[in-house]
Amino acid sequence: MTRTRVFTGSPWEPTVGYCRAIRVGNRIEVAGTTAMKDGEVVGEGNAYEQARFVLETIEKALIELGAAMSDVIRTRMFVTDISLWEEFGRAHGDYFRDVQPVATMVEVKALIDPRLMIEIEVEALKTEG
Repeated sequence: MTRTRVFTGSPWEPTVGYCRAIRVGNRIEVAGTTAMKDGEVVGEGNAYEQARFVLETIEKALIELGAAMSDVIRTRMFVTDISLWEEFGRAHGDYFRDVQPVATMVEVKALIDPRLMIEIEVEALKTEG
């Protein structure tokens, strides 16, 4: 099967050996995505703003692969402060209130930059036509 990939141009992609998203057949996987833009953290200190930015980035990758947020079947949220779950959840709900994919939110010790508060990955299925 053909693999179609989305790259962001991040310097980490070739170093680590990954892409932002990949589509194989009707399956689409979006890698852990954070609130980084051009090497800078977006929404520093704001859980809701970071989550919204991450979901916007994910949406762009899905669109590039011919899918939409409505095709998402699973989300995984890795957060550095679970006490902010309502802010992260509110942003998630902005995108998925009607889609209602299965979702996981877990607290982690840290992300790649200490200013990052959330990392999200998604799985989607896109039926042709």
